[in-house]
Amino acid sequence: MARSLNKATLIGNLTRDPELRYTPQGTAVCTLGLATNRQWVTESGEKKDSAEFHKLVAWNKLAEICSQLLTKGRKIFVEGRLQTRSWTGQDGAQRTTTEIVINEMIILDSKRDGGSTDSTDSTDSFDVPENIGEEVQEAPVEEVEEKKEKQGRKEKPIKKEKETKKDESEDEIPF
Repeated sequence: MARSLNKATLIGNLTRDPELRYTPQGTAVCTLGLATNRQWVTESGEKKDSAEFHKLVAWNKLAEICSQLLTKGRKIFVEGRLQTRSWTGQDGAQRTTTEIVINEMIILDSKRDGGSTDSTDSTDSFDVPENIGEEVQEAPVEEVEEKKEKQGRKEKPIKKEKETKKDESEDEIPF
């Protein structure tokens, strides 16, 4: 039996600020626009540029993180799956769109490089965790200590490094 793979990986710049909404059931959903650029040289030596525009959708906690940390112009890495949806518009016409439902997002630039440079930006207090999209639960300290005791492990004291000889100068230390 052949396997299937539906995976999209993109690096690009946001074309607009993220839009956060909630479903009637209370689930967070964030929509983003991403542009990827391509450059090449023709046979005649002429440089050409083109851009592709992608619709991204994030759900749940990742949606909330995207809305808090991202702004137009930021460079990001995203990974997700392609999804095609169809619906009937308000005018009665049948519409179809293809979007990337992301499950991984990494910010690739600093706040000053792209997007907002305002020092009063509301995202100043946020750090992007390395494991966005993964559920992480930390065990209470008591459980960790209890497991160490059961296994007979005790913390070893940290030894101080020997001080260097006083006759050595900093110039003689190879770095």
